[in-house]
Amino acid sequence: MNIIKRELRAHMKSLFIWCGCIIAIVMVMMSEFSAYYNNPEMGKILDTMPKALMDAFSMSGANLTTVSGFVSMTSVYFYITLAIYAVLLGSSIISKEERDKTVEFFLTLPISRQKIIIGKWISAVINCIIINAVTGLTLYATTAKYEPGIEFNKFLLLMLLAMFIIQMIFLSIGMFLAAVTKRYRKSGTYSVSILLAAYFLSVLIGMSKKIDFLKYITPFKYFEANYIFQEGSLEGVFLLISLGIIAATTAGIFIFYPKRDLHI
Repeated sequence: MNIIKRELRAHMKSLFIWCGCIIAIVMVMMSEFSAYYNNPEMGKILDTMPKALMDAFSMSGANLTTVSGFVSMTSVYFYITLAIYAVLLGSSIISKEERDKTVEFFLTLPISRQKIIIGKWISAVINCIIINAVTGLTLYATTAKYEPGIEFNKFLLLMLLAMFIIQMIFLSIGMFLAAVTKRYRKSGTYSVSILLAAYFLSVLIGMSKKIDFLKYITPFKYFEANYIFQEGSLEGVFLLISLGIIAATTAGIFIFYPKRDLHI
């Protein structure tokens, strides 16, 4: 419990900053929506855009003049922001003891490395839940005046669940890389590189159906907001893949971190 509290305090400032960023993104997006709301002329803008570009960013079939359509189209900003936060948090929460030269303090505690990892993992998940909740509450508050209805609320809850799953994927990847990388300063770079590669791969898949089979290796294709809005559900196969990735990388953390030599 003391480790959880310590980690929550240590990451409180960065959490506030990231929450402020996501609130600003949501408010900017929804301020733009006021120009599209119930305006058929503005909705025709999408019709002039190349189909390949629409597919690349999962905007096919989106209706800019409705709350659900606009949120589903702009959701990529929320997905990427929350994913970057999660992967950086996962990397730093493991490597910061070596970075801040506090490894000796942890090594002198009468607890195992496994318990330390559990405490760090729980605090990281709590932080992800908080920023996810802030995103949802801000979206709900900024869309309330448009009276979106029950269907939008269901869509929003499913999208937030999808975002949280993606957060957990990249959180576990970030922690795993920090646990196995000997050069702790590089873990953050590796983590963000994997995230950006996954995102750009998802864009390429959207542009070319010939590489559609690669969608199983990029989390950004697992739970696209446009699909969630149209189908009202998350795809089961991607749920299983997500759980598999999270379980495998989390197990790797507990296997490799206790054995790794730490820089004192």
